Amino acid sequence: MTDRLLVLNPAAFNWGMITPVLPELILLAVGVVLVALDLFAPRQRQLLPWMTVLGVSAVLLMNLGMSVPPEAGIMLLNDGYTAFFCTLCLGSVILTALMREMYSEQMQAHHGEFYSLMVFSAVGMMVMIASVDLMTIFLGLELMALPLYVLIGMHKKEFRTSEAAAKYFLMGVFASALLLFGMSLLFGLSGSTNLAEIGTYIKSHSLASNPALVTALALLVAGLCFKVAVVPFHMWTPDVYEGAPTVLTAFMSAGPKAAGFAVFGRIMLTVFPELEPNWGPVLVMLAVLTMAVGNIVALVQNSLKRMLAYSAIAHAGYALLGIAAGTASGMAAAMSYLFIYLFMNMGAFAILIIFSRGQEEHESIHCCQGMAAKHPVLALCMLIFMFSLTGIPPTGGFTGKFYLFQSALAAGYTVPVIMAVLLSAVSAFFYLRIIRLMYMGAPEGQVTINSPTVGILVVLGVAVAGTILLGVAPGALFDWAQRAMLP
Repeated sequence: MTDRLLVLNPAAFNWGMITPVLPELILLAVGVVLVALDLFAPRQRQLLPWMTVLGVSAVLLMNLGMSVPPEAGIMLLNDGYTAFFCTLCLGSVILTALMREMYSEQMQAHHGEFYSLMVFSAVGMMVMIASVDLMTIFLGLELMALPLYVLIGMHKKEFRTSEAAAKYFLMGVFASALLLFGMSLLFGLSGSTNLAEIGTYIKSHSLASNPALVTALALLVAGLCFKVAVVPFHMWTPDVYEGAPTVLTAFMSAGPKAAGFAVFGRIMLTVFPELEPNWGPVLVMLAVLTMAVGNIVALVQNSLKRMLAYSAIAHAGYALLGIAAGTASGMAAAMSYLFIYLFMNMGAFAILIIFSRGQEEHESIHCCQGMAAKHPVLALCMLIFMFSLTGIPPTGGFTGKFYLFQSALAAGYTVPVIMAVLLSAVSAFFYLRIIRLMYMGAPEGQVTINSPTVGILVVLGVAVAGTILLGVAPGALFDWAQRAMLP
């Protein structure tokens, strides 16, 4: 531990020590600049989304180009795994900033601080993803969550947003307590907070059957399952996703969830590989249960936003199946699926924002009724996203599930894969219901939409291209994910 605390000694400090955290520091500076612009130049708020996009894009490119040896880092590791997940999370920030421009105009809610808080939350995600130490994992987790609590409750005129913020805060605190308790047990057993050192200690001292270690594992799994909305720790998700502003719901279903899975995978495969025969079947059971609850409950939803919330729960189950395989290829499949999910989910929420009218979020499933007759291009985009979420070829959703199921089969989980396929068929009922309403339903009243902004058109274009290209040619993405899993 002493060598990691040398940075606190001014005499031992050198500028090379900040290299591992340079992307996070620059992103933090971007957030501060956004705060200053909003405070001192309120008339220039229309520049905030574009400044966010430029700043975050610069950090994304820097992160992809960085390669810092493990010994040069303090508690953060800039490896391929970090680069992959940071690209995913920063991509969700960019797409959300582009969508927020139109949402702000519709809802007359020009909160300039939205962008800075989202960037600060992204700093927490990057810290979480790059962390190889329990202390920085927890620090990043809280830095990610605290801005989200504020963002959810920002629209104080609506009671449900305040209710959603309160629920998310209370459940988040509970999940953080579970994680912290599990981390403290791990530190007490091993005398270290470094993930690799803890894993080595467990292996060398044959602690696989130690009751304290099993308790720590259970607490960590429960806390992480809360963060990624895995059943039975999903209770907060539908109400929070429905109550939060639509553009924020899109962001939460992609970025923070991906960061949670990044920590999940790193902890399970670095600290507990020796216990895989114990936690693998448990995670498989949770994955199947999550897919079942998400897909079945979504069948009876009449709110499109709430339906997408239960859909997000189901897709968390699919991704968890890759981690449960306990192999590098399984984790690579989960990473690829989360990347594909970013495009298809963001695209679906972008269309939902376009159909919001005035200062009202139009969330009924019937808002899509007759869309093909009046807005054929939007209907075609929605059809692509619904096909991908269902897992119909040749979309990205199909190839993502194919890799996940293949990795689970290789790990010997044949029955869970069969159940996952059947549950994917169940999901077709509510996803294809949207398509039926768009192409076969008569328009309900005057279906009017606001003119899409340049930003949201860019999001739709990127989402459609990503969904189709990753379905037709997914090899490059999966190869990238596999290389990211190499030591």
